[in-house]
Amino acid sequence: MNDDHFLTTEEVLDYLQVNLRTVYRLIKAGKIPAVRVGRQWRFRKRDIDAWLDSSRQAPRAGDAKDGGGERPRILVVDDEQAVRDLLAKTLTMADYDVDAAPDGASAIERLRAAEYDLLITDLKMPGMDGLSVIREARRIMPDLPVIIITGYSTEASAIEAINLGVAGYLTKPFRLPRILAATARALGEPVPATDA
Repeated sequence: MNDDHFLTTEEVLDYLQVNLRTVYRLIKAGKIPAVRVGRQWRFRKRDIDAWLDSSRQAPRAGDAKDGGGERPRILVVDDEQAVRDLLAKTLTMADYDVDAAPDGASAIERLRAAEYDLLITDLKMPGMDGLSVIREARRIMPDLPVIIITGYSTEASAIEAINLGVAGYLTKPFRLPRILAATARALGEPVPATDA
């Protein structure tokens, strides 16, 4: 695609993996530039990409806990890159500062290196599984809220998750409004209204 490639509203919905209401909120807030063409909106792809890049990098200058007005910082851990990317993009669009790790060991390294406001982890991963990540995260940051996402839910894992005090337990496939609502709840924020 060249630099002046324009996306339709439907293409932006697919590209950003968000709903129409979210796109309209972003346009109204001036966060993503859009051009009105008749009754449709058009978006320059390079503008969308630049906004995504700046959204991911802007708050990193200082520690999220010390900045007062800075965005909550979330660590997403999943061995599936598509899931990791989708969650990172969705949460970034919702004004969170997001880091992602492909496995449990990388997640623990990140938790030791920086402070996070929320951990979202897959349950079943090669090597260190999600429950082990949560146990180790609790040693590093005892009060860190945790959301589990899993495609392999069992009663035993759900019970252990409850015993570990997780803030949310979502089974894959999940709708994006559910992860946004669970994230808001875990962070003590108002839960956004979800689209049907």
